[in-house]
Amino acid sequence: MDTDKIKLNLRAYYDKEAELRNKGGKQDWKKKEREFFCARAKNESKADLLEIGAGTGQDSLYFMQRGFNVTAINFSGEMVRICREKSINASVMDFYDIANLGRTYHCIWAMNCLLHVPKPDLHKVLCGINAVLSDGGLFFMGVYGGADIEREKTDLAICDMPRFFSFYSESSLKGLLADIFDILAFRQYSIGGTYDFQSVTMRKKRSSGSFE
Repeated sequence: MDTDKIKLNLRAYYDKEAELRNKGGKQDWKKKEREFFCARAKNESKADLLEIGAGTGQDSLYFMQRGFNVTAINFSGEMVRICREKSINASVMDFYDIANLGRTYHCIWAMNCLLHVPKPDLHKVLCGINAVLSDGGLFFMGVYGGADIEREKTDLAICDMPRFFSFYSESSLKGLLADIFDILAFRQYSIGGTYDFQSVTMRKKRSSGSFE
């Protein structure tokens, strides 16, 4: 599997789609997941939040408006440009290189971005996320799933470059995540279409290492 080619294709697609996505809304079920996570983080007096795969910054802006100190990363330069237009502290970065941030965050939010990581790479990426999560910090991962498959999808209306997707069954995803994090909440529910949505809120294990 050519990870570099997967990344190039994804970057080309999301650079093309950035303006269109910026005009789009957000589904109610995504808003509810965001509200749940925000309420938990606020209840625990968390302050710093890193959004991975921030897209056009809709979620980053939401958290900023609720008092969080937000940092956003995305590997699409066009997505980051739009984030910065919203006064979001955003940088172009591949989440494979997240350890280069060299600091920790109380919360990490990843909505529908880690599903682009090939299965052989996800453990490494999750370990990088764990390394920049503060002791006792909260991590949200939202992905489509429900079956253990990998596939590519091309949307010619946007770009002729295919996007790579990796999906997990509930048991497979739980097993992978529980090896690194403490799972606080796992919800898998039907949203219509081919795949379910999997929402996972986790905490950094107390014995885990970080930059602290």
